[in-house]
This record gives sequence, structure tokens and C-alpha cells, in this order.
Amino acid sequence: MKSKKIFVVGMFFLFVSSIAQNVTKNVLFTINDKPYYTDEFARVYKKNLDLVKDESQKDLNQYLELFVGYKLKVNKAYRLGLQNNPAYQNELKSYRTQLAKTYFNDTKITNELIEEGYERMQKEIKASHILFLVDENVSPEDTLKAYKKINDVRQKALKGEDFATLAAQFSEDPTAKDNKGELGYFTAFRMVYDFENAAYNTPKGQISKIIRTRFGYHILKIEDVRPNRGEVTVAHIMILNPKPEDADQNKAENTINDIYKKIQQGEKFDELAKQFSDDKSSASKGGVLNKFASGQLSSEEFENVAFSLSTPNEISKPFKSQFGWHIVKLIEKHPIKTLDEMKSELENKIGRDDRSRKITASLNEKLRKKYTVKRDNKQYVAVSKLVTDAVYEAKWAMPEKANEFTSALFTINGTKKVDGKSFLEYIEKQQKSGISIKPIVKLVDSYYEKFVDSQLSTYYDENLETEYPEFSYVMEEYRDGLLLFDLMEKEIWERAKVDTLGLQNFYNTVKYNHMWKKRVEASILSSTKLDMIKKAQSMLKKNVSPKDIKEKLNTKDIVNIMANEGIFEEGADVLPKETKFELGVSDVVKQGEYYFVTKVNKVLPEGVKTLDECRGKITNDYQQYLEQRWVDDLKQEFSVRVNKDAFEKVKSELKL
Repeated sequence: MKSKKIFVVGMFFLFVSSIAQNVTKNVLFTINDKPYYTDEFARVYKKNLDLVKDESQKDLNQYLELFVGYKLKVNKAYRLGLQNNPAYQNELKSYRTQLAKTYFNDTKITNELIEEGYERMQKEIKASHILFLVDENVSPEDTLKAYKKINDVRQKALKGEDFATLAAQFSEDPTAKDNKGELGYFTAFRMVYDFENAAYNTPKGQISKIIRTRFGYHILKIEDVRPNRGEVTVAHIMILNPKPEDADQNKAENTINDIYKKIQQGEKFDELAKQFSDDKSSASKGGVLNKFASGQLSSEEFENVAFSLSTPNEISKPFKSQFGWHIVKLIEKHPIKTLDEMKSELENKIGRDDRSRKITASLNEKLRKKYTVKRDNKQYVAVSKLVTDAVYEAKWAMPEKANEFTSALFTINGTKKVDGKSFLEYIEKQQKSGISIKPIVKLVDSYYEKFVDSQLSTYYDENLETEYPEFSYVMEEYRDGLLLFDLMEKEIWERAKVDTLGLQNFYNTVKYNHMWKKRVEASILSSTKLDMIKKAQSMLKKNVSPKDIKEKLNTKDIVNIMANEGIFEEGADVLPKETKFELGVSDVVKQGEYYFVTKVNKVLPEGVKTLDECRGKITNDYQQYLEQRWVDDLKQEFSVRVNKDAFEKVKSELKL
């Protein structure tokens, strides 16, 4: 199954678009009399120009064919009613919500928060805390009780009582009994914002002021501050854990220990990685991995060992993770990224963090200035009188009289009307938030201001397509892209999977494009010692198994012989370059610092791969074949008329 998001983002026409300049808007072509315009064609073409890999897509004539084919598929999707699918509508709504977030941002406030977050990320803080739970909606009396309790504990800590003991005794954090309030090391964006502020504003060794978060009241003790560990580049050799059904459950551990002994004997790490590492993505590169930071890998054991190495080329002892056995070699340590490099990542973090409240407040102020709000004061007074003190206990219910207030309580920009009943419904929902402003008239005023802000935000969101053309373009493209995904899945991808006869017939026409090179079933033995490899060669000629050869020639402390067994294709990296594709034991050959001898047990000739052996590639090619035939059918189903004059004009304008 293809990933829908990857498909939609990756299609040739779906990119955030900029308006194509210098292109006149004319009808470029019609599908069943529905017009498509030159400016859209030019906009998509120009944005895509530097991104396509297929040079044919840069040719305007070919590109027009692709663009018409795309629009034909979209028309087919609408004809089938795929736009009415609830799953499609929900995903489109979700995408719009994500895209709209960009337009709800405040650049100035965001940049300040980015700089603050980046500065804090230079450090990792080790802290302990004590918590007294306070629900956000609890009464003022209970809030005061909790505050007094934590203040008493804070005074004890300030007077020198052991913080860990106090945490175990008093903290209402469920884990405190075991960890005594210890939180370990953390950096910016790991805790709620108010908690983080306290952590970074309290000196090492001191007790913080009392802070309030959505969880309750906290005090912290800052135990240590250290620089951020940054990123690290390492190489590794990995031997996968055995499967439960494997007879030799110690094979992986024994193999990694043999490799480690060979490293200690002076053999090269990268060569051993190429020969024996089960991480095929890194083995060909000598085991080198892409650089990573704390928390980026799925193995904490691996990260801790990697960061514990301090000197380039330092090599760890063998250790086990949930994936297998490893040996790690330090290549390079990297300091934390620059602010420019992290800016986008930090902005995303801010959007998911309590910091976003600052941005919301800034947006509210901006919208108040952008749009006019006109209130019916007479109706507002009447509506306010319906709210009673029961709201303080979250027991207020909207009275039946609320139905009388369906006229506009206020209007936004003279167009959007918001009635009094909607305001009362808002209060009924919000009363559980625990706002305790008194008297009641001031509480209603507070609710009203929040309600106006929410309605202004809604109005702004509803008009994004009108106010920002680029937003409209992207939404239209994504809307069609999602439809096309569902259509392709229905018409092409699923068909290619289930149409076994069609796939077999297609395979029969192209099978000679999918050939095996000559292969051997062989055992490859290697050593850095010529005398040992000659002994191994002699034993191979006597039909001694590689396993028995290793047991005979290797000792507890020294690994003289390593073995690789399997089926190898001509040109495979693991095969010694001088390997002859003939039965028997080869001469000893030397490559670099290693001596090799190969025993070929079977020679497999060149031949056509079976369908099962190349099913993935054949299925993909079959899908493309079906798609092209399908587009040809769509051209018969729909009436397509291209305005040749408009196309020639847009071609000349795009080539300027």
C-alpha cells in the first residue's frame, strides 16, 4: 500500500505554488467544456521545473500531455463520486487545518520564541521536582490549600532538608516514591513551558520559586547543568540476534566476539564491516551511519555507547541492543546545529507547545485591528442577565429564553452575524474552565471578549482562500491529489495486485529484461595470515566444512579464519574479484590485507528471474502500463479540446 501523504506530496504537480508571472490567463484546454487555464499550467510547470528527474517532463509538449492526463483522472474521480467519501473529506479537512496554521502565526513573536528555545537547547538540565496536584477547574479554596502545602515543603527545602526525602514523603507525582522526584536530564521543549521556564531561570543547586502548570503546583531543585551532547557520527558492525527457531542461539554473540578479537589483532574495522555486518545499508560504507542526536535512534543502549566514545577512531567493546550485537567506532562528534539549521524544526515545536499561547494572543490583537466588530449593546445587556452565579460551580444551564436571542449580537466586517444564543452556548461550555472572576457581570464580559476572539479567528480561517491566493492554489491541488490517490488505488494499484493472470501475461512479455547474472553457491574463507588460509584451503579440498575449519584453526583468544556461505551473483562485493565460476576450491588470492579462498559447490547459470524473484519490479512496471492504457481510455470517455493558440502563446511566455 502506498502512503497517501507521500503520494500526494510527491506527485509532479503538487507543490506549494507561486503565481506564474508574465503569463496571460487564457483557456488552455477544456474537458467536457470545463475550462483549464494557462496561468495554472504555467504556475505548476515553473514550480516543478527544477524538481523533476525525467527530462521529458521539462518538455512543454510532453508536460501538457501529463497535465491533461492528470485533469482527466480528477474528472473521472468526480464522476465516480469519490469526493463524497467521508474519509476523503476528513483527510482534506485535516490537511487544511495543518496548512492554515502558517497563516495564524506571528513572525515577530515566533522568532523571539525560536531564539529563546535555541539558547536553552545549548544546555541540558538535571532536576528533581515536588508536585501537588491541582485540577485546572478546582475551587479557589482548594487551590489555596495546595499552594500553602507546597509552600510549607519549599520552606523545609530552603532550610536544608534533603530534597529527595521531601519528594518521596510529600510529592503527589505517582513516580516520586521510587525516583524521589528525579527527572534526569532534559532540555528545551521536553517539559511544559512554565516548568521549563522555572528550570532555566533557577541557578544550579538552588530551589525554584513555586510554579503553576496545568498539573498543579511544583518546586524544582536544579542538580546539574551540562552542555548539550550535540550529534555524533559513528561506524558500527552489527550481527543480528538469532531467530527463536535457530539452533545456535549463541552464534551472534560468538561472531561479534570473533570480530572484536580480529580488530584487536589490528585488522581494519571498515573491512570487517563490509564482510560481516548484517546492517546492509551501512556495511558497504564500512559501517558508517548518518550522524544522529540523543533520542533519534530507537536504541538507547546504542546511543549511550556512541556518545561515551570521546576520541576519533575509539572502538567500543561488543554490546547488545534489542536488535543484535554491535561494535561501535567513533568517527566524529558534532556540536549542536546552528540556529538557521534548526529554525524550521523549532518553529514546529513551538506550534505544539504552551508557547503557542503567546502567538494566539498576538493574532487576536491583529484580528481586532483587521476586522470591525459592531455589537448590539441592548441585546448584550439582556443576554448578560441570563447568566447566574451557578456558573461558578459549573452548574449553570442555558434557559429556554435563550431562543429569543437569534438576531445578531454582533457582526464582523458587516457580513458575518453572530447571535446571542451562540454566545450563551459558548458560556455553557466554558463554565467548566474554572474562571472565577467576580462579580458576575465582569465574568460575562471576560467570556464575551474570549468569544469575540474565537469568532474573529473562525472568520479569518473561513476567508483564507479569498485573502491568500497561494493558500487557495495549494488547497485545490491537494484536494485533487487526494481524489487521485483514491482513484489510482481503485483503478490501478489494487488491480495490479489481484490481476494475477494479467500480471503473468505482462511478465511473459518483459521477462528477458529481468535476468540473473551467473551465480555460485559457495563458501568464502578469509584471513590476514597466509599460513592459516593455506591450511583452510587444504581442509576445503578434503571436504571439511567451514564450521569445522573455524573450530580447528581458531583459538579462544585468536580468530584466524572467518567464513561467509551462501549464493552470490557475479559482481557481488563479497566475492573475491578473481573468483572463477567453476566447481572446486580456488587458489589463494589476496585483496588488501586479506587472503581469500573460495570453494564453489554449485554454479548457477545466467537465466531469467522467475516472477516471484522480481515480483516487486514487475508489479510496479505493470501498474505504469495499466495507467497509460487507462489514460488513453479516459481520452475516449471525455471530450478534450486543446486551445493550440493559447498553448503556443504560453510556451513563448515561459521561454522568455
